[in-house]
Amino acid sequence: MSFKFIPQHDKMDCGPSCLAMVSNYFGKNYSLQFFRENSFITREGVSLLGISEAANKVGLKTISTKLVITELVDKIDNLPCIIHWNKNHFVVLTKIKTKLISKKKIFQIADPSYGIMNLNEYDFKNSWLSDSNNGVALFLFPTDEFYNKTINLESKITLKYILSFLKPFRKQLFIMFALIFLGSLLNLIFPFLTQNLIDKGVNGKNLNLISLILLAQLAVFFGTLTIEIIRNWIMLYVGTKISITIISEFLKKLLQLPIKFFDTKLNGDFNQRIQDNERIEHFLTSQSLLTFFSIITFTVFFGVLWYYNFTILLTFFILTMISVSWSFFWLRRRNILDYFKFQYRSENQENIYEIINSVSEIKLNHFEDYKLKEWNSIQQKLFKINIRVLKLDQIQLSGFEFINQVKNIFVTFLAATFVVKGKMTIGELLSVSYIVGQMNSPVNQLVTFFRSFQDAKLSLERLNEVQNHSTEEITSNQVLLPFFNNNSQNTGINFKNLSFQYEGPKSPYVLKDINFTIPDGKITAIVGASGSGKTTLMKLLLKFYEPTEGELFFNSENINNISPKSLRKNCGVVMQDGFIFSDTIERNIATGDENIDKEKLQNAIKIANIEEFINTLPLGYNTKIGASGNGISGGQKQRILIARAVYRNPHYIFFDEATSALDAENEKIIHDNLQQFFKGKTVLIIAHRLSTVKNADQIIVLKNGEIAEIGNHQQLVQNKADYFNLVKNQLELGN
Repeated sequence: MSFKFIPQHDKMDCGPSCLAMVSNYFGKNYSLQFFRENSFITREGVSLLGISEAANKVGLKTISTKLVITELVDKIDNLPCIIHWNKNHFVVLTKIKTKLISKKKIFQIADPSYGIMNLNEYDFKNSWLSDSNNGVALFLFPTDEFYNKTINLESKITLKYILSFLKPFRKQLFIMFALIFLGSLLNLIFPFLTQNLIDKGVNGKNLNLISLILLAQLAVFFGTLTIEIIRNWIMLYVGTKISITIISEFLKKLLQLPIKFFDTKLNGDFNQRIQDNERIEHFLTSQSLLTFFSIITFTVFFGVLWYYNFTILLTFFILTMISVSWSFFWLRRRNILDYFKFQYRSENQENIYEIINSVSEIKLNHFEDYKLKEWNSIQQKLFKINIRVLKLDQIQLSGFEFINQVKNIFVTFLAATFVVKGKMTIGELLSVSYIVGQMNSPVNQLVTFFRSFQDAKLSLERLNEVQNHSTEEITSNQVLLPFFNNNSQNTGINFKNLSFQYEGPKSPYVLKDINFTIPDGKITAIVGASGSGKTTLMKLLLKFYEPTEGELFFNSENINNISPKSLRKNCGVVMQDGFIFSDTIERNIATGDENIDKEKLQNAIKIANIEEFINTLPLGYNTKIGASGNGISGGQKQRILIARAVYRNPHYIFFDEATSALDAENEKIIHDNLQQFFKGKTVLIIAHRLSTVKNADQIIVLKNGEIAEIGNHQQLVQNKADYFNLVKNQLELGN
């Protein structure tokens, strides 16, 4: 069985890449995306448990173990296996070889972020051992289930698919092709003008003919220049439109994906994908059209050279095919390096983004030197990969240029031989030299075209990773949130035996066997220590995630059947990490409303007690505030978020520590204002402060993901259990 290397696309993809390589080795070509979706990746990466779960899903039996180096060598027949590398990465151990003379062991590693490398025992142990003697390995064995499973193959990115982006611009392309054809005809005139200039003008000593031919050459040059100017304008138009289309489609699909998709991605991954768009645009507008132009030019001059001398044409063609084959051989190797370059650039962008957005914390904690050292480390990775790319490019280009130069010299020698033997005239020699020069350019362009196609294909594959994801809104199967009627039965939100895990069936439960009802039109509060599952519960209510077990109902309708858009449209939410957009205050409050309702805006601002702050600003509601709330305090940010939730006037209100950054006076004012607003609405409040939750109709106490107590404030205080312990140091229980 042969081993195929599969690079990782994003920083967190090492586990899925390793699984893809191992399954491919055993004969099943699963996509990286399949393993990514089934290995429960988080933003922190993938666990060995997650890799095992994904492997088991395709029928690979797994055995994870800690062992010493000698035990690993004894299991050589069980390779390839996945091993934990440098305590934060996964690679595939493909082979263990023994040198003939020294008998030393050589370990072949397939690192998804670097490539295939051979390490001696010392270097291998330095990266593999997790403690002084042991390292972690995951052995995988194919079962009958593995071989019997059918694979849904992903659609491949083809040249036809990429060129389909040009379809909306048929008119512009037709004009360009016409101009290209006209330009080719003008270029066709040059060799014949050159031949006649020498043979009939110079040799015939005819100055009038010489002048006429030179004027004709000037006219032809002026024609080709005009055509090129028009072509560049059309290319700019088409290129810009294509760029907008590709990025627009990418962002549109991105915003349709479920929240859990973003849990595995870093900002740098998305930024680098968007920047990759330039390579697609360059290929479509420059390389593809130029190559079409070059093919026409090559075909025309191919015929002309055949007319002059078939022997010269055959020699030129054979040597050209050798040089092109050389380039294609190295292009395949360059393919993998592009993945690594993408990954390191993504990591670099993520690092810079973090430094810029956390500069105050960096300064406060004397973190500057460490962060700069981390950045320099990434630059070293980029430098090394650029060296590898440059080395490969130089080998490819140098060989290509050398073969081309040999070809030019040999063709010139042949033509000169024919002149000496009287089989060709000097004018024909110059024409042949001109034709060969004109044919070399299309050959170079063809190699550049395939190189650009390779780049565009890789970039489009990365963009299509988003396009291939299923959206959370499936209109054909999902229903709108039911109409609210306080007099109807089965109203409210019901949790039935609900459990949730973030990282697969064998990971710890974040919520376990949750059973309670949030009555319609009432206020429910959830309290508990940090990490008890309060925020996760709210995210389930908003359909950011689906329950692992059990059911969740909105007015007797299972949440799995409800449209996410419809659900969130009926919710006013303030999250712990609520975001302030780089826009005006009124736009931050009204958000999606194109025509802002001034009366609703005034009411929201009044309830959130932020009117006085807004009135102190020179532009009032039209004052622009920065992304993430730069330029405003934490309390002001929270009041804007509360005003945003109030402005929508929804039926459901979900607050997660919505007043935690407010001073006591502002909190009391807003709390009193909200009581009137809450009437008739179904409210869920997550908070630690007693003043925020004590008036709730019911209080749920969560402890380690399970319900510890349910009741109102008085009942829970009298119980003197978990709720009492949580709030005993606050105002009323401090006596």
